Amino acid sequence: MTRFKYCFNTSTIRGQKLSIVEEIDIAAQAGYQAIEPWVSEIQRYHDQGGSLPDLKKRIADLGLTVESAIGFPEWIVDDDARRKKALEHARQEMDLVRQIGGKRLAAPAAGATEVSNIDYLKAAERYRALLLLGDELGVVPQVEIWGFSKTLNRLGQAMLVAAESNHPRACVLADAYHLYKGGSDFTGLSLVNGAAMHVFHVNDYPANPPRAAINDSDRVYPGDGIAPLTDIFRTLQTIGFDGYLSVELFNPVYWRQDPMTVARTALDKLKAVLARTN
Repeated sequence: MTRFKYCFNTSTIRGQKLSIVEEIDIAAQAGYQAIEPWVSEIQRYHDQGGSLPDLKKRIADLGLTVESAIGFPEWIVDDDARRKKALEHARQEMDLVRQIGGKRLAAPAAGATEVSNIDYLKAAERYRALLLLGDELGVVPQVEIWGFSKTLNRLGQAMLVAAESNHPRACVLADAYHLYKGGSDFTGLSLVNGAAMHVFHVNDYPANPPRAAINDSDRVYPGDGIAPLTDIFRTLQTIGFDGYLSVELFNPVYWRQDPMTVARTALDKLKAVLARTN
Protein backbone atom coordinates (compact mmCIF):
# COMPACT_ATOMS: atom_id res chain seq x y z
CA MET A 1 0.00 0.00 0.00
CA THR A 2 3.00 2.31 0.14
CA ARG A 3 2.39 3.37 -3.45
CA PHE A 4 -0.72 5.27 -2.39
CA LYS A 5 -0.03 8.91 -1.68
CA TYR A 6 -1.73 11.23 0.79
CA CYS A 7 -3.72 14.33 -0.09
CA PHE A 8 -5.61 16.78 2.10
CA ASN A 9 -8.93 18.21 0.97
CA THR A 10 -9.35 21.57 2.66
CA SER A 11 -13.03 20.88 3.42
CA THR A 12 -11.76 18.85 6.38
CA ILE A 13 -10.91 22.09 8.21
CA ARG A 14 -13.25 24.37 6.29
CA GLY A 15 -15.19 25.33 9.40
CA GLN A 16 -12.14 26.92 11.01
CA LYS A 17 -12.28 29.57 8.26
CA LEU A 18 -8.56 29.69 7.65
CA SER A 19 -6.84 31.25 4.67
CA ILE A 20 -5.63 28.98 1.90
CA VAL A 21 -2.06 29.80 2.92
CA GLU A 22 -2.74 28.55 6.44
CA GLU A 23 -4.39 25.41 5.09
CA ILE A 24 -1.42 24.68 2.85
CA ASP A 25 0.99 25.09 5.75
CA ILE A 26 -1.09 22.75 7.91
CA ALA A 27 -1.23 20.10 5.18
CA ALA A 28 2.54 20.18 4.79
CA GLN A 29 3.29 20.12 8.52
CA ALA A 30 0.81 17.30 9.09
CA GLY A 31 2.65 15.10 6.60
CA TYR A 32 0.52 15.11 3.45
CA GLN A 33 2.07 15.01 0.00
CA ALA A 34 -0.62 16.97 -1.81
CA ILE A 35 -3.48 19.34 -1.23
CA GLU A 36 -6.95 19.56 -2.78
CA PRO A 37 -8.25 23.11 -2.31
CA TRP A 38 -11.60 24.55 -3.27
CA VAL A 39 -11.55 26.93 -6.23
CA SER A 40 -13.50 29.45 -4.14
CA GLU A 41 -10.54 29.63 -1.75
CA ILE A 42 -8.11 30.29 -4.58
CA GLN A 43 -10.42 32.97 -5.93
CA ARG A 44 -10.76 34.60 -2.51
CA TYR A 45 -6.98 34.67 -2.08
CA HIS A 46 -6.61 36.25 -5.52
CA ASP A 47 -9.39 38.78 -4.93
CA GLN A 48 -7.72 39.88 -1.71
CA GLY A 49 -4.53 40.72 -3.60
CA GLY A 50 -2.68 37.44 -3.24
CA SER A 51 -0.20 36.45 -5.93
CA LEU A 52 -1.02 33.11 -7.57
CA PRO A 53 2.61 32.57 -8.72
CA ASP A 54 3.71 33.16 -5.11
CA LEU A 55 1.13 30.65 -3.88
CA LYS A 56 2.33 28.11 -6.45
CA LYS A 57 5.89 28.58 -5.24
CA ARG A 58 4.88 28.25 -1.60
CA ILE A 59 3.11 24.98 -2.32
CA ALA A 60 6.10 23.61 -4.22
CA ASP A 61 8.61 24.81 -1.61
CA LEU A 62 6.66 22.90 1.05
CA GLY A 63 6.94 19.73 -1.02
CA LEU A 64 3.25 19.60 -1.93
CA THR A 65 1.43 19.22 -5.24
CA VAL A 66 -2.10 20.27 -6.18
CA GLU A 67 -3.53 17.01 -7.47
CA SER A 68 -7.12 18.23 -7.71
CA ALA A 69 -9.36 21.16 -6.87
CA ILE A 70 -13.02 21.38 -5.99
CA GLY A 71 -15.27 23.37 -8.31
CA PHE A 72 -18.86 23.20 -9.50
CA PRO A 73 -19.06 24.01 -13.22
CA GLU A 74 -22.56 23.29 -14.56
CA TRP A 75 -21.21 21.47 -17.61
CA ILE A 76 -23.95 18.82 -17.65
CA VAL A 77 -27.13 20.94 -17.73
CA ASP A 78 -29.56 20.72 -20.68
CA ASP A 79 -30.01 24.45 -21.23
CA ASP A 80 -27.59 25.45 -24.02
CA ALA A 81 -27.15 29.05 -22.90
CA ARG A 82 -26.62 28.05 -19.30
CA ARG A 83 -24.11 25.39 -20.34
CA LYS A 84 -22.20 27.86 -22.53
CA LYS A 85 -21.95 30.23 -19.58
CA ALA A 86 -20.87 27.32 -17.38
CA LEU A 87 -18.00 26.47 -19.73
CA GLU A 88 -16.84 30.07 -19.60
CA HIS A 89 -16.89 29.83 -15.81
CA ALA A 90 -15.06 26.50 -15.98
CA ARG A 91 -12.34 28.16 -18.04
CA GLN A 92 -11.86 30.74 -15.30
CA GLU A 93 -11.78 28.05 -12.62
CA MET A 94 -9.31 25.91 -14.53
CA ASP A 95 -7.07 28.91 -15.09
CA LEU A 96 -6.99 29.61 -11.35
CA VAL A 97 -6.12 25.98 -10.69
CA ARG A 98 -3.45 26.04 -13.41
CA GLN A 99 -1.80 29.13 -12.00
CA ILE A 100 -1.09 27.43 -8.67
CA GLY A 101 0.22 24.29 -10.35
CA GLY A 102 -3.03 22.31 -10.13
CA LYS A 103 -3.58 19.28 -12.34
CA ARG A 104 -7.30 18.45 -12.12
CA LEU A 105 -10.74 19.84 -11.36
CA ALA A 106 -13.72 17.99 -9.90
CA ALA A 107 -16.69 17.86 -12.28
CA PRO A 108 -19.85 16.71 -10.46
CA ALA A 109 -23.37 17.06 -11.84
CA ALA A 110 -23.70 20.57 -10.46
CA GLY A 111 -26.88 22.22 -11.62
CA ALA A 112 -28.57 18.91 -12.43
CA THR A 113 -28.79 17.20 -9.07
CA GLU A 114 -32.61 17.12 -9.24
CA VAL A 115 -32.71 15.73 -12.79
CA SER A 116 -33.47 12.00 -12.79
CA ASN A 117 -33.93 11.31 -16.52
CA ILE A 118 -30.66 12.57 -17.97
CA ASP A 119 -29.39 11.19 -21.28
CA TYR A 120 -25.98 9.81 -20.33
CA LEU A 121 -24.70 9.75 -23.92
CA LYS A 122 -25.44 13.49 -24.16
CA ALA A 123 -23.74 13.89 -20.80
CA ALA A 124 -20.69 12.15 -22.28
CA GLU A 125 -20.64 14.65 -25.17
CA ARG A 126 -20.81 17.49 -22.68
CA TYR A 127 -18.04 15.99 -20.59
CA ARG A 128 -15.93 15.75 -23.74
CA ALA A 129 -16.45 19.48 -24.31
CA LEU A 130 -15.20 20.10 -20.78
CA LEU A 131 -12.20 17.84 -21.39
CA LEU A 132 -11.32 19.71 -24.57
CA LEU A 133 -11.45 22.96 -22.63
CA GLY A 134 -9.18 21.38 -20.06
CA ASP A 135 -6.74 20.44 -22.82
CA GLU A 136 -6.32 24.12 -23.61
CA LEU A 137 -5.47 24.95 -20.00
CA GLY A 138 -3.64 21.81 -18.92
CA VAL A 139 -6.22 20.92 -16.26
CA VAL A 140 -8.17 17.65 -16.42
CA PRO A 141 -11.82 17.60 -15.29
CA GLN A 142 -12.82 14.45 -13.38
CA VAL A 143 -16.37 13.05 -13.47
CA GLU A 144 -17.29 13.17 -9.79
CA ILE A 145 -19.90 10.96 -8.14
CA TRP A 146 -22.33 12.67 -5.77
CA GLY A 147 -24.38 10.09 -3.90
CA PHE A 148 -27.15 12.51 -2.92
CA SER A 149 -27.77 13.59 -6.51
CA LYS A 150 -30.41 12.13 -8.82
CA THR A 151 -27.83 11.95 -11.60
CA LEU A 152 -24.22 10.79 -11.60
CA ASN A 153 -24.84 9.32 -8.17
CA ARG A 154 -23.57 5.83 -9.02
CA LEU A 155 -20.20 4.51 -10.14
CA GLY A 156 -21.58 2.93 -13.32
CA GLN A 157 -23.09 6.22 -14.48
CA ALA A 158 -19.79 8.05 -14.05
CA MET A 159 -17.93 5.26 -15.85
CA LEU A 160 -20.38 5.41 -18.76
CA VAL A 161 -19.98 9.16 -19.15
CA ALA A 162 -16.18 8.88 -19.00
CA ALA A 163 -15.99 5.93 -21.40
CA GLU A 164 -18.33 7.45 -23.98
CA SER A 165 -16.59 10.82 -23.98
CA ASN A 166 -14.00 9.32 -26.34
CA HIS A 167 -11.18 11.30 -24.80
CA PRO A 168 -7.86 9.84 -23.62
CA ARG A 169 -7.82 11.84 -20.39
CA ALA A 170 -11.35 11.00 -19.26
CA CYS A 171 -11.33 9.95 -15.63
CA VAL A 172 -13.54 9.35 -12.60
CA LEU A 173 -13.41 10.89 -9.12
CA ALA A 174 -14.91 8.44 -6.62
CA ASP A 175 -15.51 8.78 -2.89
CA ALA A 176 -16.12 6.14 -0.21
CA TYR A 177 -19.02 8.09 1.34
CA HIS A 178 -20.65 9.03 -1.97
CA LEU A 179 -20.48 5.49 -3.33
CA TYR A 180 -22.29 4.34 -0.21
CA LYS A 181 -24.80 7.19 -0.26
CA GLY A 182 -25.61 6.61 -3.92
CA GLY A 183 -26.09 2.87 -3.49
CA SER A 184 -23.12 1.59 -5.48
CA ASP A 185 -21.55 -1.63 -4.24
CA PHE A 186 -17.83 -1.20 -3.73
CA THR A 187 -17.10 -4.34 -5.75
CA GLY A 188 -17.79 -2.24 -8.84
CA LEU A 189 -14.44 -0.54 -8.33
CA SER A 190 -12.81 -3.73 -9.60
CA LEU A 191 -14.08 -2.82 -13.10
CA VAL A 192 -12.33 0.56 -13.17
CA ASN A 193 -8.97 0.93 -14.84
CA GLY A 194 -6.72 2.36 -12.16
CA ALA A 195 -5.15 4.67 -14.74
CA ALA A 196 -8.55 6.35 -15.18
CA MET A 197 -8.75 7.44 -11.54
CA HIS A 198 -6.13 9.75 -10.10
CA VAL A 199 -7.73 10.81 -6.82
CA PHE A 200 -9.99 8.86 -4.46
CA HIS A 201 -11.79 10.73 -1.69
CA VAL A 202 -11.30 8.95 1.61
CA ASN A 203 -13.68 9.15 4.55
CA ASP A 204 -15.81 6.85 6.68
CA TYR A 205 -19.42 6.83 7.79
CA PRO A 206 -21.35 5.52 10.81
CA ALA A 207 -24.12 2.92 10.82
CA ASN A 208 -26.54 5.62 11.99
CA PRO A 209 -28.10 7.64 10.55
CA PRO A 210 -29.05 5.10 7.85
CA ARG A 211 -28.09 5.50 4.20
CA ALA A 212 -31.26 7.39 3.23
CA ALA A 213 -30.78 10.03 5.93
CA ILE A 214 -27.00 10.30 6.14
CA ASN A 215 -25.35 13.45 4.81
CA ASP A 216 -21.93 15.04 4.37
CA SER A 217 -21.73 16.24 7.97
CA ASP A 218 -21.90 12.64 9.22
CA ARG A 219 -18.60 11.66 7.65
CA VAL A 220 -15.97 10.54 10.16
CA TYR A 221 -12.26 9.76 10.20
CA PRO A 222 -11.10 6.69 8.27
CA GLY A 223 -11.53 3.64 10.48
CA ASP A 224 -14.07 5.26 12.79
CA GLY A 225 -17.12 4.03 10.87
CA ILE A 226 -18.43 1.00 9.03
CA ALA A 227 -17.05 1.57 5.53
CA PRO A 228 -15.15 -1.48 4.22
CA LEU A 229 -12.03 0.59 3.69
CA THR A 230 -9.58 -2.30 3.82
CA ASP A 231 -11.50 -4.04 1.01
CA ILE A 232 -11.69 -0.79 -0.93
CA PHE A 233 -7.94 -0.22 -0.66
CA ARG A 234 -7.19 -3.79 -1.70
CA THR A 235 -9.39 -3.32 -4.75
CA LEU A 236 -7.71 -0.04 -5.61
CA GLN A 237 -4.38 -1.78 -5.44
CA THR A 238 -5.60 -4.64 -7.64
CA ILE A 239 -6.85 -2.33 -10.40
CA GLY A 240 -3.54 -0.49 -10.52
CA PHE A 241 -4.59 2.74 -8.85
CA ASP A 242 -1.44 4.49 -7.69
CA GLY A 243 -2.86 7.95 -7.16
CA TYR A 244 -3.80 10.04 -4.16
CA LEU A 245 -6.05 9.18 -1.25
CA SER A 246 -7.56 12.57 -0.44
CA VAL A 247 -9.11 12.94 3.00
CA GLU A 248 -12.38 14.82 2.55
CA LEU A 249 -14.55 15.42 5.62
CA PHE A 250 -17.29 17.92 6.50
CA ASN A 251 -17.79 17.08 10.14
CA PRO A 252 -18.82 20.08 12.28
CA VAL A 253 -17.37 18.40 15.36
CA TYR A 254 -13.93 18.45 13.75
CA TRP A 255 -14.48 22.03 12.61
CA ARG A 256 -14.59 23.09 16.25
CA GLN A 257 -11.20 21.55 16.98
CA ASP A 258 -7.63 22.63 16.41
CA PRO A 259 -7.07 22.34 12.64
CA MET A 260 -3.58 20.86 12.93
CA THR A 261 -4.88 18.19 15.31
CA VAL A 262 -7.66 17.34 12.85
CA ALA A 263 -5.28 17.12 9.89
CA ARG A 264 -2.82 14.92 11.75
CA THR A 265 -5.52 12.71 13.25
CA ALA A 266 -7.05 12.13 9.82
CA LEU A 267 -3.70 11.09 8.35
CA ASP A 268 -2.78 8.89 11.31
CA LYS A 269 -6.11 7.09 11.11
CA LEU A 270 -5.81 6.65 7.35
CA LYS A 271 -2.35 5.14 7.75
CA ALA A 272 -3.66 2.83 10.48
CA VAL A 273 -6.35 1.50 8.12
CA LEU A 274 -3.80 1.01 5.37
CA ALA A 275 -1.57 -0.92 7.78
CA ARG A 276 -4.43 -3.35 8.39
CA THR A 277 -4.95 -3.72 4.67
CA ASN A 278 -1.57 -5.33 4.00
